[in-house]
Amino acid sequence: MTNDNYSLTTEFILIGFTDHPDLRTFLFVVFFAIYLITMVGNLGLMALIFKEHRLHTPMYIFLANLALMDSCCSCAITPKMLENFFSKDRMISLYECMAQFYFLCLAETADCFLLAAMAYDRYVAICNPLQYHTMMSKQLCIQMTIGAYIAGNLHSIVQVILLLRLTFCGSHQINHFFCDVLPLYRLSCVDPYINELMIFILSGSAQVFSIIIVLISYLCILFTIFRMKSKEGRGKALSTCASHFLSISMFYGSLLFVYIRPRSGKKEDKDLLVAIFYTLVNPLLNPFIYTLRNKEVINIMKRIMKNRKPHNTLK
Repeated sequence: MTNDNYSLTTEFILIGFTDHPDLRTFLFVVFFAIYLITMVGNLGLMALIFKEHRLHTPMYIFLANLALMDSCCSCAITPKMLENFFSKDRMISLYECMAQFYFLCLAETADCFLLAAMAYDRYVAICNPLQYHTMMSKQLCIQMTIGAYIAGNLHSIVQVILLLRLTFCGSHQINHFFCDVLPLYRLSCVDPYINELMIFILSGSAQVFSIIIVLISYLCILFTIFRMKSKEGRGKALSTCASHFLSISMFYGSLLFVYIRPRSGKKEDKDLLVAIFYTLVNPLLNPFIYTLRNKEVINIMKRIMKNRKPHNTLK
């Protein structure tokens, strides 16, 4: 007879956050609210950009695609997490794991390149405004967007294919709220060295390349801002750039912490907490960070709300 500890595992248990009944209810309400706000914010932003021809510019095209990827990330992670708060077994199959990680990897990789493209777009708009339409044409914008999706898909496919080479014959408990590959590597009875190496190389290359583009773009933007004569314009530009850079720092920082830093023995709890930022917090905040300080978007939203307001026909 084969010992159960060494039988091949094709289903896993997602441990999640807590087993305490009261905390599970509270966390369900919190994360369900986050999920609703995230989806309404991102899908609403996409609909607004699609409807308004004035917003059919490179900056808003990148922003709409960023919102799409953030929605994809939330849909890949949150529904299963919410279900597991009240599920008795909290089971997830290996193929569900692969699908969940595929869409997460697609969204996060595409986000890296979209954020780099948005930073470059802002650099051109602020530092070379007279050459904006030449340096950032719609054709280039479309090519950069397609490139982000191609890179995201290729990265995801490679990681899923590498996942298929592993077999799991130990514990089937994943100490996470979603099916990430790093906890799966810890359960593998095959040495996952090649998988970890490819994660490091591919994820590291995508993140380092996009981070360099973002940093160079924002440094050039800052130098241009500090040369502005108007204090009001300088303060407004700095405030906007600071909020954007905060979002970017949270996103890249959390990804680098989880996927790129050297492996250590016991860090699952830290990974779980940090993963909340790039899977839940960033998709929630991005629509507000990139629109609340944008007068053009706010004015369009006010105009739409005003037009939808019922007119009083009584005299």
